[in-house]
Amino acid sequence: MPLLHSSSRIALFAVSRTALPRSSSQQASQLRHIHIQSSNWNSRKAAAIKLQIWRSSESSQTYTRPRGPPSASIPNFARSRRRFSSTPISCHGHLTPPKPGEERNVTFIDKEGQSHTFQVSDSDNLLDIAQVNDLEMEGACGGSCACSTCHVIVASDHYDLMPEPDDDENDMLDLAFGLTETSRLGCQVKMTKELDGLVVKLPSMTRNMQASDFESKG
Repeated sequence: MPLLHSSSRIALFAVSRTALPRSSSQQASQLRHIHIQSSNWNSRKAAAIKLQIWRSSESSQTYTRPRGPPSASIPNFARSRRRFSSTPISCHGHLTPPKPGEERNVTFIDKEGQSHTFQVSDSDNLLDIAQVNDLEMEGACGGSCACSTCHVIVASDHYDLMPEPDDDENDMLDLAFGLTETSRLGCQVKMTKELDGLVVKLPSMTRNMQASDFESKG
């Protein structure tokens, strides 16, 4: 017979002290009932002890930071992503002053016929020069050769010294108001040593038509 808990032994002792049924089968049935009760009590007690041990072990655990190189703790999806990058943008309203002896002179004739002469550096374009000096030149596309609002008319003999306009500039010039044979877009004309002394005239008005106006919309 397996060992029983003390409570079971007490129960058996109590049964032995009482008058048991004379039938051996009834006596065996009562003993089995006492044994089952004892087994159930042992199972519940063991489960309670295991739960207490588990709780104590969980409470004693502390978080430890994973060791190794920093990249080891970075998820794979984060390491595989491309780094963010950007390209410099054209900032109108700022020009680098020319170095001594490298000044380039350019003159703008506004709509009222007044002349404005400035000393600038090589590679400065006419749109930036006009906007820095608060002349009335819109540049609606931001100098991306996608509109005709920076239209200027070359009034000096420097037109043939400029690089020929490309197809994009010619397309936008076709939209310009008051187009002439010496018309150019200010954003596409950059100052050089050969253009020192350039004189340009601002048209009496501009037409704000951009390339996007002619794109198919569906």
